Amino acid sequence: MKAFILKRVLALLPILFIVSIVVFLVIHLTPGDPATVMLGDTATEEQVKALREQLGLNNPIHEQYVHWISGVFQGDFGYSYFMKQPVMDTIISHLGPTVSLAILAEIMAILIGIPLGIIAATRRGSATDQSLMGVALLGISVPSFLLGLFLVLVFAVQLRWLPVGGYEPLSEGLLLHLKYLIMPAIALGSMQIALTARMTRSSLLEVLNTNFIKAARSKGVKERHVIYRHALRNAFLPILTVLGQTFGVLITGAAVVETIFNIPGIGQLIINSVGRRDYSVIQGVVLFVTFTYVFINLVIDLLYGVIDPRVRLDQK
Repeated sequence: MKAFILKRVLALLPILFIVSIVVFLVIHLTPGDPATVMLGDTATEEQVKALREQLGLNNPIHEQYVHWISGVFQGDFGYSYFMKQPVMDTIISHLGPTVSLAILAEIMAILIGIPLGIIAATRRGSATDQSLMGVALLGISVPSFLLGLFLVLVFAVQLRWLPVGGYEPLSEGLLLHLKYLIMPAIALGSMQIALTARMTRSSLLEVLNTNFIKAARSKGVKERHVIYRHALRNAFLPILTVLGQTFGVLITGAAVVETIFNIPGIGQLIINSVGRRDYSVIQGVVLFVTFTYVFINLVIDLLYGVIDPRVRLDQK
């Protein structure tokens, strides 16, 4: 187990290194002067030159990268000119809304997607199965921003049950917190619910056709026990993989939904930073999000051995 964890952690380093180079080059080779964008059209030439010198933009690009990446290894992601604070503090201040939104959407995927997949699998070929898979296909096909706008139109504008947008932290109360997050969570999690349902159905059908399930049924084991104690546990590894990947997507792909509902999360932060050409924040957020995504996949790999002891992690 220790050897496997060490191997996966070491595998993170080249991934993060390559991502850091690509992001740094893409940002710095984009046409336009970031100092001029930051100061605005009313800035004088002397002010622009002073800011370029302050940000180190006059140095060769390889020196800029070495200076930035050496700071990252020391825990310093740089300083945001607009936010007037270190990049890591900026990321942490915007991380809470994104994590809350992602967790709520993931809970929906688990509580709705898995039961729907089980129902569809146990009623294979029936009208119920076809209806549920049709709804799942619709959930995959409808973009999150379109569903979000539809939810706002119905539940916020017409019915006035929920706020149009904004965010209230958990410290203000659970109900108020959920009131602001329920619509964006549905918009963001609809595709994850559909993917989870389809994977649950597919994986469960594969297990239900195996010999040990047929043997359990022939011995008179109750169908409920066959499904939940035997079949679902053996079918859960692919489902766990999808849940892990979708959670990473929820963390990294919430930018559009956060913009629609005006949620001050990581997605809105990076969009605003791109518009402001805030290099340090863009680089720091992308690197942080990449690390989070890979770390989630590492946790999923470790959970394989917990759910199914037949998985020998040391031999991977």
